[in-house]
Amino acid sequence: MKTLNAQTTNFFSELDKIISKRNKIDKSTLKTVQKIINNVRKKKDKALVYYEKRFNNNSKIIPTKKEIDIAIKSLDPKIKKAIDETYAGVKEWHKKQMPKDIYFKDKFNNKFYYKNKSINSICCYVPGNLPSTLIMCATPAIIAGVKRIVLCTPRINGKLNSAVYYAASILGIKESYSLSGASAIMALANGTTKVKRVNKIVGPGSKWVALSKKLVFLEGLCGIESANMGPSEIVCWADSSTSPDIVASSMIAQSEHDPGSLAILLSKDKKLIKKVKLSISNQLKDLPRRKIASKSLKDNGILIYVKKDKDILNVSNYLAPEHIEILLKNFKKYLKKNIVAGSVCIGPYSSMSLSDYGPTQHTLSTHGSAKFSSGLGVKDFITQTSYNHLSKKGVAKLGKSGYLLSKYENLLGHSRSIKKRMENN
Repeated sequence: MKTLNAQTTNFFSELDKIISKRNKIDKSTLKTVQKIINNVRKKKDKALVYYEKRFNNNSKIIPTKKEIDIAIKSLDPKIKKAIDETYAGVKEWHKKQMPKDIYFKDKFNNKFYYKNKSINSICCYVPGNLPSTLIMCATPAIIAGVKRIVLCTPRINGKLNSAVYYAASILGIKESYSLSGASAIMALANGTTKVKRVNKIVGPGSKWVALSKKLVFLEGLCGIESANMGPSEIVCWADSSTSPDIVASSMIAQSEHDPGSLAILLSKDKKLIKKVKLSISNQLKDLPRRKIASKSLKDNGILIYVKKDKDILNVSNYLAPEHIEILLKNFKKYLKKNIVAGSVCIGPYSSMSLSDYGPTQHTLSTHGSAKFSSGLGVKDFITQTSYNHLSKKGVAKLGKSGYLLSKYENLLGHSRSIKKRMENN
């Protein structure tokens, strides 16, 4: 792990060196993804099966009902109950996000509408062992009114994940594909004989998945989330009152997701920083995903000393992380400030890991995209259309300004179109 001092003159350049590595798209990855996408475009199902056999040792891209039933039946009832309770909480929270239609009539009897309507079809791309991710992705789509929701999740060692498919069953998802990686994204975006295309793909994945989603979006094949969904991130704000073991556990929790995950500590207490570093070392010893977490912390773990309270907020907002845990004794004064992040947990009892299971969303902005976008929500599955219904009197009044501006902008076709409506009076 790296230790930085925010008071040094070259602090931000040193910080950038560490975090920018995660944001770079290396030429090798881009070339591989483009090759896979083009192969699926040309050879369709033949290419899909080839990549599934090569990367997942899987030749069944559409699971049978019998396979799904057997997988669900094998699931521990306690896990089923936990999934049920998670879904109930996530559903209740996201119901509050449903936007309302807008209707306005001005004094000239001009009528303006803003209507919300759901996207026709979406796919939830879910890593093979994360039923919570399926709940987080599908629930806001259900509330938005999306009619066709598709599950795409890889087999693990040739088997379906029983928890993911149980979650799909309670969510009412009947269409699924056993696919992964860039080939899966292209198949869903463009369609093949066996895989029906969708209007939008949401959900986290590897760097190949993230890049392929961006490429199919740029081609106009389908939509993706507005935020940058990459490896997990957390920034912990801590002081002398904070338990170093709690900070260490939170940093490890996000680091065990992916070698590219980012875990950062911000503190004015140098002694705490040392204690957190020691606690991380101790807690890693018996962690099943130790190799992943250790590499993540080695490459992207940063312990930052700050001298002033304002530096905590300044550095954190510069990072605009996916997650923030505010573990400071005097946390209330910060809540009045503008905190830039995908999600914020407040106080020693608010574990970011627990928030991953609701009721708030866990599919959030990464790589600094919290500066301009939000995590997944009902709005991501709705399109809004504006309607203009002008009256005879209305076009006569509004037309004057439109006519003059369109002439000024040298758009004579616009000005003629406006004038003809005005003359029609």
